[in-house]
Amino acid sequence: MTNISITCLKSEQIESGSCHGQFLIHSLKPGQGITIGNQLRRVLLNDLGGVAISAVRIAGVSHEFSILPGVREDILEILLNLKGIILKSKNRTPEFGRLKIQGPAVITADLIQLPSNLEIVNPNHYIMTISTSNILEIEFKFEYGTGYKLASQTFLEENENYLQLDTIFMPVEKVDFKIENIYDNNNISERIFLDIWTNGSISPNEALKSAAQLTIDLFSFLVEEKNNEKKTELKPKIRSISIEPYTNIAIEELQLSVRAYNCLKKAQINTVGDLLHYSPEKLQELKNFGRKSADEVFSTLKNKLGIILK
Repeated sequence: MTNISITCLKSEQIESGSCHGQFLIHSLKPGQGITIGNQLRRVLLNDLGGVAISAVRIAGVSHEFSILPGVREDILEILLNLKGIILKSKNRTPEFGRLKIQGPAVITADLIQLPSNLEIVNPNHYIMTISTSNILEIEFKFEYGTGYKLASQTFLEENENYLQLDTIFMPVEKVDFKIENIYDNNNISERIFLDIWTNGSISPNEALKSAAQLTIDLFSFLVEEKNNEKKTELKPKIRSISIEPYTNIAIEELQLSVRAYNCLKKAQINTVGDLLHYSPEKLQELKNFGRKSADEVFSTLKNKLGIILK
């Protein structure tokens, strides 16, 4: 049996703040390369979480088409610039930051006042320019999530003063892999060259470890669920002996004639369970409920549910 091993071939930080890592996974059996490569790629791109700005509240602004006096950019441009701020945090609860500055000034991401556990990866990221002496106040909401969330999906009535952003939580920007066959003494094995690009909030090595752990947790959960099913599969059979399965069926399901149905409803007989409390003799004592209606009920119970009233 071959032992799968992994080696980090390259780990570098790009000028924009992004990170790139290349890994070699070797000693794979034929066919395992495409399985492992696809699985890791999907998890890296879809299931890893991150922190991003989900909403902002700007003093004097009620909607995205407003204009700030003395600011070169309009609100839509500012919101677009805010999407480019990359944050790093281990906390998964919503947090808030603040920006208050008097112009004229060029505003970049490092001017935002953050909670102690939050860090901006690209502090020189441009936000806007104030050309007058106006005071600008902005409150930021930071949230943890996975994937991509549209602004319309995050709108909350209690946060109507906030402008919602289309939020990108994904820390992994791109994943690529290449499979090669290795021929050694008539033995064929495979190896994968895996390239990972992240936005800088997480290293490629951490991203790969997290993706592998998520995959392990998923399949461990499936195995545990299967074992639990085996242990409890006899319980429904034991229960079915003591619990009548038809008691909660409404009498409407029996599709009785109008006369028989009305008589039962007037007697507060609403379910088959209620009906089973009545003997044939007691049933015929109901007002306007004659022999013909009783025969109809007995026949329906027998033909539809297999219940015979003795």
